Amino acid sequence: MIRFSTLSLLFVFAMSLVVAPAVFAAEEPVVVANVNGIKIFKADIEEARLRLPERFSGVPLEAVYGLLVNSLIDSKLVAAEARKINLDKDEVVRQQLQRIEEQVLERAFLTTYINKRITDKALAEQYEKMIKQVAKKEEVSARHILLETEAQAREVIKELKGGADFAELAKTRSKGPSGATGGDLGFFAEGQMVPAFSKAAFALKAGETTDEPVQTQFGWHVIKVEDRRTVQPPSLEKAEPDLRLALSREIGSQLLQELRKSATVERFNLDGTPMKEDDVAK
Repeated sequence: MIRFSTLSLLFVFAMSLVVAPAVFAAEEPVVVANVNGIKIFKADIEEARLRLPERFSGVPLEAVYGLLVNSLIDSKLVAAEARKINLDKDEVVRQQLQRIEEQVLERAFLTTYINKRITDKALAEQYEKMIKQVAKKEEVSARHILLETEAQAREVIKELKGGADFAELAKTRSKGPSGATGGDLGFFAEGQMVPAFSKAAFALKAGETTDEPVQTQFGWHVIKVEDRRTVQPPSLEKAEPDLRLALSREIGSQLLQELRKSATVERFNLDGTPMKEDDVAK
């Protein structure tokens, strides 16, 4: 079961800040339409584009420009009609507008607050922290021949010791899907394969083949390790998107903790009764 807290929702938004350009960034105001004296700017078009369904994410702005302009024009016209009959003063509408205003202010503040703190120095420090925490991993490149019985596996091992080519035997004898490519499994880390297979593969040196058949739920394997390598941590440049996400989480968490410490917050159940401390922590 997954529980979403205010903190986790803040993290979700904070992560979105580092992968999308800020909607609130200042730029030269370019007017794209004028509706009864009310201007529509290029920034409005770009912001509206972000709200389009995901299937439009790769579509060039020019392709949806006309659609967005017409949509904003219609919005201005209908909103003006609503004001003529004082809908903007309706209590329910005002409550909805207040909620929208708070959401916009929240996003604007978080965008500014987080982006100011994700500096080159902060990224470098986060990278050093990541390097220390991430241990160097070893990978092996292996081939295997999958057989139905132990006797068949021992027969294949005997043929290999007699000089048979592993890849060719895999093509003709293996029951696994990798048989067509000579049993090639490529590189994999320890634990990525089923336990018995992984243990046997990582016990071999490059060029070695198992002397005994290895049994798994799939059948009996004969394994050959082609190569071994140590996987180096990514460069700072390649790791930067993940570093930004991690920093956003930290910054968002610290901000929320500070705000809550200085605030008086009371919680109530759906029936209006005070919420117990034990329930608040859930």
